[in-house]
Amino acid sequence: MHSITCRNRHCPKCQSLARAQWLDDRQADLLPVPYFHVVFTVPEPIAAIAFQNKRVVYDILFQATADTLRTIAADSRHLGATLGFIAILHTWGQTLVHHPHLHCVVPGGGLPLDGKRWVACRPGFFLPVQILSRLFRRLFLARLKDTFDAGALRFFSSLAHLAEPDAFLRYLADSRCTEWVVYAKEPFGGPRQVLDYLGRYTHRVAISNNRLLELTDEQVTFRWKDYRHPAKPRAMSLPAHEFIRRFLLHVLPRGFQRIRHYGLLSNRLRERGLADCRRLLEAPPHPREVRHSPEVDYRDRYEKLTGRSLLACPVCSRGRMLCIERLLPGASPWAPPGRIA
Repeated sequence: MHSITCRNRHCPKCQSLARAQWLDDRQADLLPVPYFHVVFTVPEPIAAIAFQNKRVVYDILFQATADTLRTIAADSRHLGATLGFIAILHTWGQTLVHHPHLHCVVPGGGLPLDGKRWVACRPGFFLPVQILSRLFRRLFLARLKDTFDAGALRFFSSLAHLAEPDAFLRYLADSRCTEWVVYAKEPFGGPRQVLDYLGRYTHRVAISNNRLLELTDEQVTFRWKDYRHPAKPRAMSLPAHEFIRRFLLHVLPRGFQRIRHYGLLSNRLRERGLADCRRLLEAPPHPREVRHSPEVDYRDRYEKLTGRSLLACPVCSRGRMLCIERLLPGASPWAPPGRIA
């Protein structure tokens, strides 16, 4: 019998059901318009502060990103509309180094203030990335300084000197002189591609099991992608303790929300905003299920969403496993009479 999952969001085995359920819920949010993928990244000196102040600085990353997209999109010189978008936090690079960045999935348009029409962006073009980058940098650093002034940042080890205001300001001055990376990828082909993308990114952990190549008592070997040479397969071997250290860099604070919705997709505006968008786009309303049925077993829900059964025999794939016993914590498995448990 399959054991109940640990349900830890950092476990590479336990995110399939959560991902499938989340994607099922998101289907009703998709509009028949092009979607864009925009990524906001902080430079390494800021990432170092973020590592020592995860909850505070990751929140700033979300806030600065959302304010940047909303401000530039609302400007009539660019789009002149209110957006709706999803932001997803990732904190890792391919080799598991600390690399915090936000992936944003944004429909290519929005609603103006009067809400009387759909405003579409130019074909194949979302918003100017250089303008996004400069505003993002300014908003992020301003919020970071306000957080420092409020005494909400802590510094340790090599960053301990930043507790002094003058040292902190000099540190920020260097980051003001560098270009921050914001880029927009090619638009998705359609709503189906958006869901496929979200399925890969929303509930991803720092490394999945299918990237692991070899494990010994001394080291772990895994695949990684070199984006400068994407066609050339790469493998990296790390001492076991270093691999664990890198993986643990990406454990989020308890209760931290790494997927957030903004604008027309925010909880407050989603239902009405999407209905207005569909009406203006002359798209049929999405049939939302009304669930009054009792809670469905997680195994049945997983099979409905993914088409794969958790009850199928992992050996022959034909037999169906049955639950013969549930063990309480600390209990020993049951054994037939005459046999030693």
